[in-house]
Amino acid sequence: MSKAPEEQHPVKAFGWAAKDSSGLLSPFKFSRRATGDKDVRFKVLYCGICHSDLHKIKNDWGSSKYPLVPGHEIVGEVIEVGNEVKKVKVGDKVGVGCVVGACHSCENCNNDLEIYCPRTILTYDDIHHDGTITYGGFSDTMVANERYILRFPENLPLDASAPLLCAGITLYSPLKYYGLAEPGKHIGIVGLGGLGHVGVKFAKAFGAKVTVISTSTSKKDEALEHLGADSFLHSRDQEQIQAAQGTFDGILDTVSAVHSIMPLIGLLKSHGKLVMLGAPEKPLELPIFPLLMGRKMVAGSATGGLKETQEMIDFAAKHNITADIELIPIDYLNKAMERLAKGDVRYRFVIDIGNSLASTNH
Repeated sequence: MSKAPEEQHPVKAFGWAAKDSSGLLSPFKFSRRATGDKDVRFKVLYCGICHSDLHKIKNDWGSSKYPLVPGHEIVGEVIEVGNEVKKVKVGDKVGVGCVVGACHSCENCNNDLEIYCPRTILTYDDIHHDGTITYGGFSDTMVANERYILRFPENLPLDASAPLLCAGITLYSPLKYYGLAEPGKHIGIVGLGGLGHVGVKFAKAFGAKVTVISTSTSKKDEALEHLGADSFLHSRDQEQIQAAQGTFDGILDTVSAVHSIMPLIGLLKSHGKLVMLGAPEKPLELPIFPLLMGRKMVAGSATGGLKETQEMIDFAAKHNITADIELIPIDYLNKAMERLAKGDVRYRFVIDIGNSLASTNH
């Protein structure tokens, strides 16, 4: 007989979970493991809401295991450390992103790319080494091996920097890896949502010329005046698209809906790179001829390894980069998910876990 979630481990925990594919979130009692020698336990203060949380609670990708506690943009304060932990101490401000485990012996792990390990363990809705289900940050406490703990410099506000743990690294990593993090490069950012708006900030900090590419003209002022993009391209305006042909070194496509990438390939210079970061539910069509006629590349990128994620946080602290957020109490969660599904958020919901769970009687 398998144990109930609140009996599997010794440390009682409380959060909000989806119980089935309706995606409705409600209060949930469960348990977390005891603090091992190399573990760090922290009180969760804030947790960002990522678009993948919405896909997961509704089982859009067909792999969700219920009850499911989402959340992989988790920040808080250390309350306990194992005997062998060297990286952080009690009272430090820390975070956990998308991954809490991997094999630590494959080529990817040896190159600090835990996210690409074939045995990577995701922060929630995955199976941990001990066979129990992982639960995410929509909860009061978190525990993880110190390898997966990220340190936050004092000058970064925890609430607005929580989304860096997924949205931030998802944009920072491909800019660096594909050689686009250089002054003078012309970078396009497709979609001005939770990912896109952070991408504009990072690309600008690297010294790039940044163009926001969007189907919505209403985003123009926001892109140029608020986020500091250099130009705005309305992707449904054929004249604008035609005028910009062959002018981009790289384009980061953050859109999760099914869309045509043919116009984007046309915008690239020869040897240009279109990097896909969104995860549409159905396969996209890949036109080959325009790739051949310019030695262009269509590529993908996930988040990033732990070493690079720490580098990204330190870079963000140096350049004062945070996400633009709407802070919400935990009992607003279901409404927030409805709004997220409609794209009605500027630009990232962050749950004020510390204050709203403290006031919840559980």
